[in-house]
Amino acid sequence: MRIDVLSREYPPEVYGGAGVHVAELVRALRAVDGVDARVHCFGAPRQEAGTTAYADPPGLAGANAAVRTLGVDLEMVVGCEGASLVHSHTWYANMAGHLAKLLHGVPHVVSAHSLEPMRPWKAEQLGGGYAVSSWVERTAYEAADAIVAVSAAMRDDVLRSYPAVDPARVHVVHNGIDTDDWQPAADPDRVRELGVDPDRPSVIFVGRITRQKGLPLFLRAAAQLPPEVQLVLCAGAPDTEGIMAEVRGLVDGLAATRDGVVWIDEMLPRADVVALLTAATVFACPSVYEPLGIVNLEAMACETAVVATATGGIPEVVVDDETGWLVPIEQLDDGTGTPVDPERYVADLGAALVDAVSDPARASAYGAAGRRRAQEHFSWPAIAERTLKIYRSLL
Repeated sequence: MRIDVLSREYPPEVYGGAGVHVAELVRALRAVDGVDARVHCFGAPRQEAGTTAYADPPGLAGANAAVRTLGVDLEMVVGCEGASLVHSHTWYANMAGHLAKLLHGVPHVVSAHSLEPMRPWKAEQLGGGYAVSSWVERTAYEAADAIVAVSAAMRDDVLRSYPAVDPARVHVVHNGIDTDDWQPAADPDRVRELGVDPDRPSVIFVGRITRQKGLPLFLRAAAQLPPEVQLVLCAGAPDTEGIMAEVRGLVDGLAATRDGVVWIDEMLPRADVVALLTAATVFACPSVYEPLGIVNLEAMACETAVVATATGGIPEVVVDDETGWLVPIEQLDDGTGTPVDPERYVADLGAALVDAVSDPARASAYGAAGRRRAQEHFSWPAIAERTLKIYRSLL
């Protein structure tokens, strides 16, 4: 059985949870006898057997980003000849999967990591390209032979966003975590080199600078933290200049009133992230839209307690009062995820963070429980087997 996996992201060019998912799923699939898992991804050539990367077509240089994406997708379609089934991840690769289905007569599986209707702020980033990405996603989802939602909450979002989709075609298979790659690893010297004092309590955020991740809300909430608590931000890849300016202003404001504000804006290697997570008192996930949230699993696997928004698929990962704190939120129903009462949410988030750093023993116990949960419920071999069961049902 030859499975062609289509994705914008693939190592080493990974910047979000979808890329992590694809890399780990492919690795698990390739470990199964009788499965030939091939990868088609965007970007620079990869030196990996069974993996083909595609650069932007030269003739589309300077075109809208959505148009360049479609150009790459068309080249991917040609590369899928001979596949038994194609499996696309995110709208960037969905059209490649859809056209491969039509051209080669093979089933198309779509993984729902996020949904364009749930991210209207992307119009800031893509302009008219957002209308294109929305059309691509709708077309692919409505024609797909199967849709894999990374959480039950995401399945609900798919059916609400695309009511023409047959619910029987939407399956829930959670994201996973490799608990060998992600496990506690104390490295105080490296943590100091990164600008963080491992002997002081700290709250860490890891994520892209996008409305989805709720970073501005978190920075407002962080003002409530006791002065001895460090604030560690592993945050880069801003969606727009506007949100970058907003975040910079909030960080500067915090740094003017307290020390221990550390902002690392480049993509760190996994070992550095693990070291920072291991040293942290608590991990913060203030997302207003999160289909599942691999970052929470990464923190939990490193035995770090989590403070996270009770939205999307997060409550399927973080167990309140067991592996962390879930912060309630009432959200607008316009697709933005914006809190109905932002000040209330900021106050509740701040209170949860203060509670976490004020009781290190409880935070430590939650962290240990989080690792156990990651090991027991979110292993990649089990996820690969559930995914293969969907593939086999279509062949």
